[in-house]
Amino acid sequence: MSRVPAMALDTFNAKAWDYLRLHQGKPTRPMIANVQCRVDAVQAGGVVFPVTINDDEPDNAWVCSPLTTYGHYAVEEVDRLGRPLLAAPLRVLASHAAAWLRRADIDRAVAVNNWLVSTNAYPRLGAIGLNSVVAQVRERWPAHAIWFRSLNTVHHADWLRALSDMGFVLVPSRQVYLFDDIERLSRERTDLKRDLAMLSRQDAGGHLSRHFDDADLERVAELYTELYIGKYSGLNPRYGAALIAAWHRANLLELHGIRDAQGVLQGAVGMLRFGDLLTSPIVGYNTSLPARQGLYRMLAALVLREAGRDGCMVNLSAGVAHFKRQRGGEPAIEYSAVLVSHMPTRTRRAVRALGAITRHVGVPIMRHYRL
Repeated sequence: MSRVPAMALDTFNAKAWDYLRLHQGKPTRPMIANVQCRVDAVQAGGVVFPVTINDDEPDNAWVCSPLTTYGHYAVEEVDRLGRPLLAAPLRVLASHAAAWLRRADIDRAVAVNNWLVSTNAYPRLGAIGLNSVVAQVRERWPAHAIWFRSLNTVHHADWLRALSDMGFVLVPSRQVYLFDDIERLSRERTDLKRDLAMLSRQDAGGHLSRHFDDADLERVAELYTELYIGKYSGLNPRYGAALIAAWHRANLLELHGIRDAQGVLQGAVGMLRFGDLLTSPIVGYNTSLPARQGLYRMLAALVLREAGRDGCMVNLSAGVAHFKRQRGGEPAIEYSAVLVSHMPTRTRRAVRALGAITRHVGVPIMRHYRL
């Protein structure tokens, strides 16, 4: 994969202001039940970035809590490996790491360009005065570590180099799956071709929808919760209907749904579009229906079809790795970049040790087991 996502800086800034009008200076829990942080903005270096500020609040979802990401969620991921001999020592390591990170106040953190979703998109670095951005964050929140999440080795190699040169510690987080040249993949990948054909039949039958009333938006939140909280993890963000409705009405979130013969919404996906990159932070479907109905397959195909029509790339995040590989997804290691040089010794040591452990243990496991 050679392309890097592109988005004009003025377009990125406009989208950031749309987001900030909804969240800046407002409590997060009415919209995301397990996220407690402050949302603010940094305007420096020609760019407007949403930022989240955490002061070690307990029980936060991983989209704003480094402790949850690298501590509690890591323990859950170890248990999902399904390899008892490997999982046992890793569970001990992850549990000890979580306790250590808590003692090191790792959740005293400012996350730059954090939209409270699993995958944050970035503008091109070339036009941004990154030194000015970091300097403003350090001046405004001098007692907090500075985090940049969701930087992957394919789309953000320049960001990773620049931040590393500035003294940021690079901490691997997950392996994500990237799609490019989707028109070609739809011809070459049998599984994707089959999914798109199934989706086309639903479309021809009038079962695809882009129109959502208030009851539908409640249903989207219910389906998302059923999948991401009920089936996957309570550490995922608990997006409520108020957030989904607000993002949708602000044209931040593009919603698509699949209805049954009675018109009941049984699956939905919400996409964020950043220039020529699509991500899908909201996915949900009726998990009680038989797998042969292919709801997840069609929702993923919806994202890829939209991207293919518009010549976009897709970051389908982590999870269900075999499914994504079979449809042409290319794996890339995702990192957080963390500045701790101004932090207490215990925090500096913890973050540097975390970077070493995740690089030398976590990344080889992700690659070996194709996670």
